[in-house]
Amino acid sequence: MELFYAHEVSGSFCRLDAEESGHCVRVLRHRAGDEIDVIDGMGTLYHCRLTDPDSKGAEAQILETVPHWNAHPYHLTVGCCPTKNNDRFEWFVEKATELGVDSIVPLIGDRSERKVYKTDRAARIALSATKQSLKARIPLIEEPVSVKSFVASAPQDDSLKLIAYCFEGETLRTSIKEALKGYDGTEIMVLIGPEGDFSPEEAQLAIGHGYIPIHLGNSRLRTETAAVTAVEAVYLHFMQ
Repeated sequence: MELFYAHEVSGSFCRLDAEESGHCVRVLRHRAGDEIDVIDGMGTLYHCRLTDPDSKGAEAQILETVPHWNAHPYHLTVGCCPTKNNDRFEWFVEKATELGVDSIVPLIGDRSERKVYKTDRAARIALSATKQSLKARIPLIEEPVSVKSFVASAPQDDSLKLIAYCFEGETLRTSIKEALKGYDGTEIMVLIGPEGDFSPEEAQLAIGHGYIPIHLGNSRLRTETAAVTAVEAVYLHFMQ
């Protein structure tokens, strides 16, 4: 199944941007009258008929609208510190998108080796992974923010807030599986630290704002592996 992305949807028509149009018309050689499937990035699939096969701005007539197409039954935000090797963080973005995540927040921690992160490439990877995994909602790649600012701005609601932190025996932790089992809502936030882990100050601030200390098993995981493991745990919990 081929999917195209359109951020311009108006009435009964949608318009592809230059990149998507080029792929549709020049690469895949679609012509006027061909039926194509288009996502809007916000959860809706449109089954369309191509009316103007312009390789720089193709237009299509909407024949059928399918809201919440292949949606997952939860809302997951992952705050994760970008790795020193940017490829590893981008791998996480790709795999998390394939599994099911709604928002990825690059966090800058006290112990982060990477203090600056540009989101443009990650957003393109998320779009590609969304289409590849047959989803209609593209996860939001937020602008970087400090761990402390993100924690302090967490909503005071009944969402499940989790922090994966070593704590070195000073704080009792539960497994992410047990934390999910005891929660009957659908709003989940998970914090994953940098290679050097969160600082004690960041961890204690998170606990003070309602985050539950968790572990992801006995293995010591790299940042990007831990982040994907957390996303997969949520995915399997709700999809079982």
